[in-house]
Amino acid sequence: MKAATHLRVSTPQGDAGELTQEQGQFLFGYGAAPAGAAVSLTMPVRKAQYAHGALHPIFQMNLPEGFLLEQLQNRLAKIVNLEPMLLLALSGGQAPIGRVAVQSDFVNPLANAQGKGERLDEILAWDGTESLFAELVDKYIYRTGISGVQPKVLVPQAVASHAMEPASSKATVRTSDLIVKSGRQEYPGLAANEFLCMSIAKESGLAVPEFYLSDNKELFVMQRFDRAPDGTPIGFEDMAVLAGFSSREKYKTSYTHVAKLVEAFVSGPHVMPSLLALFDMVALSCVVGNGDAHLKNFGLLYTDPTTNDCRLAPAFDLVNTTAYIPEDVLALDLCGQKSFFAARQGLLDFAKVCQVADPRDRVQRLILTAEMVIRREAEVAESIPHVVAAIQHCTYMLKEVFLDIP
Repeated sequence: MKAATHLRVSTPQGDAGELTQEQGQFLFGYGAAPAGAAVSLTMPVRKAQYAHGALHPIFQMNLPEGFLLEQLQNRLAKIVNLEPMLLLALSGGQAPIGRVAVQSDFVNPLANAQGKGERLDEILAWDGTESLFAELVDKYIYRTGISGVQPKVLVPQAVASHAMEPASSKATVRTSDLIVKSGRQEYPGLAANEFLCMSIAKESGLAVPEFYLSDNKELFVMQRFDRAPDGTPIGFEDMAVLAGFSSREKYKTSYTHVAKLVEAFVSGPHVMPSLLALFDMVALSCVVGNGDAHLKNFGLLYTDPTTNDCRLAPAFDLVNTTAYIPEDVLALDLCGQKSFFAARQGLLDFAKVCQVADPRDRVQRLILTAEMVIRREAEVAESIPHVVAAIQHCTYMLKEVFLDIP
C-alpha cells in the first residue's frame, strides 16, 4: 500500500469533493457538489476549502480505535505507516457508519475483499469451541469503519434465500450489517452486561437498534441503525463531530453542551422529543452506572443536511462500568457533578436544561424498569452477578431521592 495523500469523498446525494493532505494540513474542498452532498452539518457546501491541522472531525469519526487499531497494526505496521489518511481509506470505503464514504486508488485489493456474509442465527448459536469472533475479525477487519475501544467488528449479514431456493439450499443473500462485539478478560461478562443495559433502555421506551445475545453469552450483536430499509446510508454524526472536537476529546465537555448541540442542529419538530430522549439516556446512564456515556456515544441521524428530519439517534453502547471500575464517574460533567452519588441533584438540574417537566417521574420509571428487567432476564443476570450488584448499588443511590426511600 502506498502513502495516502488524496481521497475522493462521496455521499448518497452525489460526489462531495476531495480530501488531501499537504504540508501537514488536511484540506477538504467541495468542487461542484450539490448542497445535499455536504459531508457534515458543520461543513456546508462552499467554494473555499476547509483546512484543519488534523483530520476534520467528520472524517475522524469512524477511524478504528482500541482493539481494531491494534489488529490493523499487527497486520500492516511492518508494511506501511498507518497514518490517518490510510486508516480512513481502509475504514471509510466499504461500510462506514453514516453516509460519508471515501475512495482511493492506492489501497491494496486485499483491503477491498469481502466475505459473503454471516447468518445471524449461526452467530448466536456459536458454542464457543472455536473462536468465532477472531474468525470474523480476520475476515472483515478491512471493511470495519467503526470507532470505539471495545472489541467489535462490522459483519455483513446473510439470510437464507427462501423465496428463491429450497429450504435445504445453502445459498444466501446479503442484507444489512451486524455489529458484533466481544469482550476482554479484564471485563468479564461485557456482552451480557450490554444486553442487560440495552434491554432496560428498550423496556423504558427509548429508541434502540435491534440487538441480541449469543446463546453462550459471549457475543453482543446489534443491527446498525444508519441504513434505510432499502439499504441507503443515513447521515450519522456523533456529538464530538458536532462540537468540533477530535475523537480524543470525547470526555472533554458536559451533558449540557450535548443538549445545546441538540438544540442547534436538530430539526424544529424533533427538538423537544430529542431533548426528552437525551434526558432519559443520561438518566439511564446514572441508573445503570454507565461511566462511558461520552460524546461519541450520542449522535444525530438525518437523510441529508438539506432535509428537515434531523433527530437524536437511538441509544447504543450502554453498559455498566462500575462493576469493573468501582470508583468510576460519569463520562461528562452533569451540571457541575460527575460522581454517580451527586448525579441525584445533577439530574434535576439537567432536567431544566432539557425542558423536562417531570424528571422525578421519568427517573422513577427508569429505576423500576431496571429492577423489572433484571428479574425478567434472570438467566442473563445470574451469569453476571458482579454487574447486577453494581447496577443495584447505583439505583439504590437514586432511590433515596426519586423514590423517597430513606
